[in-house]
Amino acid sequence: MDFLAELNWRGMLHDSIPGIEQELQQGMVTGYIGFDPTAPSLTIGNYVQIMLLDLFQRSGHRPIVLMGGATGRIGDPSGKDKERELKSYDELDHNLRHQMEQFRKFINFDEGPNQALLVNNYDFYKDMNVLDFLRTVGKTLTVNYMMNKESVKKRIETGISFTEFSYQLLQGYDFQCLYEQQGCILQMGGSDQWGNITSGTEFVRRNLGGKAYAITTPLLTRSDGKKFGKSEEGNIWLDPNLTSPYKFYQFWINCDDADIPLFTRYFTLFSREEIEAREAALADNPVERKRLLAEELTIRIHSQEDYEAVLRVSDMLFSKNATRDNLLGMQASELAILANEIPTFALSKEVLSNGVTIADLLAEHTQISDSKSAARNAIKGNAISVNKEKISGHDVVINHEWLLHGKYLMVENGKKNKYIIIAA
Repeated sequence: MDFLAELNWRGMLHDSIPGIEQELQQGMVTGYIGFDPTAPSLTIGNYVQIMLLDLFQRSGHRPIVLMGGATGRIGDPSGKDKERELKSYDELDHNLRHQMEQFRKFINFDEGPNQALLVNNYDFYKDMNVLDFLRTVGKTLTVNYMMNKESVKKRIETGISFTEFSYQLLQGYDFQCLYEQQGCILQMGGSDQWGNITSGTEFVRRNLGGKAYAITTPLLTRSDGKKFGKSEEGNIWLDPNLTSPYKFYQFWINCDDADIPLFTRYFTLFSREEIEAREAALADNPVERKRLLAEELTIRIHSQEDYEAVLRVSDMLFSKNATRDNLLGMQASELAILANEIPTFALSKEVLSNGVTIADLLAEHTQISDSKSAARNAIKGNAISVNKEKISGHDVVINHEWLLHGKYLMVENGKKNKYIIIAA
């Protein structure tokens, strides 16, 4: 595919340095994007740049993922109105190792002439002392040049440390090192990185007499103007231990209908013809368009198995046709996800080892019923189920044999009120 043409129709091209079109047409180009390991996992916000690298590689070019083992210790002022809180070295190193593993799921590092490369920019600086840095790196750009960068200008009034002020020097020198060591002539990133990226092209020009290029994507925002990549609960992580596949799926299901065309172009690998055909066929069915997007991304980011588990949890929460067999077939991990989505009560295993009547369970050991009389009335009205089994009498004893995977009970009071009891 033609990389720039692909970015254009997807709406993913914000700016570029003239001349990169010709370079991309002449053969394989090496380009990179930098990622600072300041978070415990990559997020869906990072996935914009992952898609950029993926499309770049699918266009026949060689991507480099540059991990910010050094820059992560400094803090990028771009897009920030105050100083970042510095992370400990141990935390940064832990994050870096985890994120490197995550990248291997999305980019091809293993085969082909344009297989991707993982580089840690800490290697550029670990043997350099402060005097070497000031002579080799600090002399390249003037303070006047650095002050004109948007990321610095926005912070002059509120304050910026020398540490964050110098960030663009490191990012610029990164580009110089990759140009020299890997023949890398292109740096890509979000539009908020334009100043830092063009500092890198200056490093290549002034110190090496070379020509380097830049491409940026627009900053992705939702139709309501809010920052993309967050839910009411916070970041949408690509790590299933931080954002479960179910919550990940629901993020797309709950997004605004108006955002679906943009998200489909940014985050799927369907061709222009396929996307436009789907939009025409489902013009009056935004719910199905969102479902298809949620399915596609849940499978790609997580797995087919995780997607199927999401459907089982969704059925248990929302389907009127969910059966006892469906519940008994759920894995412990799926029940744990279910427990995060509906009211949950803790119960001592000791209580269950002795057995407890359903009325006492509902009224005394949980707050599912306000009182024993309310529990009895609900049971009499055929409203109470435990593990999808209707309870016919208030003296039915619930014990450890009822536990699913030795830990969970699902209690329902009527058609809409569902609860999980966790025995510990």
